Amino acid sequence: MTDNNKTPFEQLAARRSLLLDENRASMVEKRRHKGGRTARENLNDLLGGLDGIEYGELTVAAQRSRRSIKDLQVETPGDGVLTVIGPVNADSYPRERTATALIVNDYSVLAGTQGFFHHKKIDRILKLARQQALPIIMYTEGGGGRPGDTDVLIAMGGLNVHTFYCWAGLAGHVPRIAVNHGFCFAGNAALFGAADLRIATRNSYIGMAGPAMIEGGGLGHYKPTEIGPVETHLRNGVVDVLADDESHATSIAKLALSYTQGRAAIWQAHDQSHLRDSLPSNRRMAYNVRSIITTLTDIDSLLEIRSDYGKAIFAGLARVAGIPVAVMASDCRHLGGAIDTQAAQKASDLFRLAERWKLPLISLIDTPGFMVGPSSEEAGAPGVMSELFIAGATFSQPIVSIFLRRGYGLGAMAMAGGSFEVPVLAASWPEGEFGAMGLEGAVKLGFKQELEAAADDDQRKALYDSLLSEMYERGKAAETASFLEIDTVIDPSKTREIITSTLLNVTS
Repeated sequence: MTDNNKTPFEQLAARRSLLLDENRASMVEKRRHKGGRTARENLNDLLGGLDGIEYGELTVAAQRSRRSIKDLQVETPGDGVLTVIGPVNADSYPRERTATALIVNDYSVLAGTQGFFHHKKIDRILKLARQQALPIIMYTEGGGGRPGDTDVLIAMGGLNVHTFYCWAGLAGHVPRIAVNHGFCFAGNAALFGAADLRIATRNSYIGMAGPAMIEGGGLGHYKPTEIGPVETHLRNGVVDVLADDESHATSIAKLALSYTQGRAAIWQAHDQSHLRDSLPSNRRMAYNVRSIITTLTDIDSLLEIRSDYGKAIFAGLARVAGIPVAVMASDCRHLGGAIDTQAAQKASDLFRLAERWKLPLISLIDTPGFMVGPSSEEAGAPGVMSELFIAGATFSQPIVSIFLRRGYGLGAMAMAGGSFEVPVLAASWPEGEFGAMGLEGAVKLGFKQELEAAADDDQRKALYDSLLSEMYERGKAAETASFLEIDTVIDPSKTREIITSTLLNVTS
């Protein structure tokens, strides 16, 4: 039966059938061969088998002047991007909380490049997301701008594009999550980099230019796999979360989105009693703060961010009694918990993410302060570390600060939002110790004359030990609380209970 003999409904059904994976066998096989999933498989996974409303699905590339319409329908369905509004995590949250704008680039169509209608589709869904206050998940795989859209006769440089402005302009208005697998170059990389949270698979290569643009600029010849491998972007902080593959990345994206969908009705907690023994008896010994974070937060609710960057600070998202929170913590296994420029940048970015997503912040503090020394200044310490104070001062969500052990200097203040008076609760475990700087440094600096005047090394050491002990006693948590520099000293096993009660008081 020819198209002319079909009813309008049959014609539409035939046209739509060209969009389905089962009718694009060679494309599916190519994706499988490279270890990838199709765009529609990622979309269906996001929706959990439910239906969404797809926008612009009948679009083809703006190349009618050089290709037949039939060829375009078969080879360029949707102009290389799926744009949908539908429910994500509807099995866990009320339907009214789950509506999400979904943008899934289709690398099987012209290498996921950004053409004229491709941009218009994304612009349309971004506008709707802003109007309806919808969170967005965007899959960014693609080769950047497309020069072959010959139907657009009025274009010159092709730079009158609104997509990047609209996407960036949604920061702070709606949550934006980017997912990447495979090659992500030029405009696609710009979209990935501008997201609130960036997830990438192990098979990701992300660069602000692809091989052709690099070579065209006289910068040499490179293979696509030599440009921005994910390992590089884990070290430099561009990638927030590493995923094994697209399935794993999709599950991470759904978990990340869930923190913006409100309090979970069902949750489980770990036994809290062993927190009393979670710190080593020797105050100089390091410990794994992740075990404390995992215990305090709901089971299977924790998502760590940038684990390979700024290692002196842990950053993540989690839940406590179903309440979504951001979590910041000192990691004394790296630089003794001293906050270097990378850790300060990481902490500042977590403040900003929590502000955009309207999440309270739990800050677990055990730091000797900011990292000092010539190398720290060479890394831009005065600017980067001061940004952490700006991030705290512009943060409007509740902060709960728990001092696990050391709370020294400007670094501890910055982790508390800029001052110990900023948090809605500033509490310490009994092991807490406080001061304007690390005790050892304070003794050496404050009593330099007395130490130099000692008769010999033995007397000098005895005086040093005595002064250090006195300063330690004065800086203990209970004594600090008696001067109202912190609010209270708590039983470690009651920490989760106290955090929950505090958050319920300020978020209900």
